[in-house]
Amino acid sequence: MLSIQVFTFNAFAENTYVAFDETNAGVIIDPGCYTRAEQQELTSFVDAQGLQIKAILNTHCHIDHVLGNDFAKDRYQAPLLIHRLEEAPLRSVKNYAPVYGFEGYREALPDQYLEEAAEFSFGNTTLKILFLPGHAPGHIGFYDEENKIVFGGDVLFAGSIGRTDLPGGDFDTLIKSIHQKLFVLPDDVEVFPGHGSTTTIGREKISNPYCALSLIK
Repeated sequence: MLSIQVFTFNAFAENTYVAFDETNAGVIIDPGCYTRAEQQELTSFVDAQGLQIKAILNTHCHIDHVLGNDFAKDRYQAPLLIHRLEEAPLRSVKNYAPVYGFEGYREALPDQYLEEAAEFSFGNTTLKILFLPGHAPGHIGFYDEENKIVFGGDVLFAGSIGRTDLPGGDFDTLIKSIHQKLFVLPDDVEVFPGHGSTTTIGREKISNPYCALSLIK
């Protein structure tokens, strides 16, 4: 059984997830912790649960999702895994982080790449890799088929979708990702997004004003 703890970090109100199962093995998805207080909040939970962090996973590498990569890698001696198309965006963060007030940002580079249709396993849990470009060129999601959970990053939100006006973004590509990769999942799959509250595939298929299936012409 997968357990999930969500933290909302940094000025962008980004969702950082700690996912773990009954073996106490776990992963950190999109560590956005930047301040010492945010870092302490994350580590206090992990330590209190006695978790063994097996990897740091990035859905994509915009600044708000990677601010805590270096801290988490160093603290837990865990590898950082991204899609290879996100390495360039990740490397660019150090150049613009000060503009957003993150002068203390420390760069962390990937240790491994994740590709579409691959799987990443920890403990008794297996996450399938979904390739979901449109918000970012190498955006991926992590799908736990057994527990009907998908960590979708900034692709699909409750009643909204990810922005497409950033470098590498494309509206048509994003909608295609949602329709072809997410909306084919069972309706009761719970979506854990990069910002905001959880939702379900079924709810967004019917009611999302940007990508509901009724909007297809």
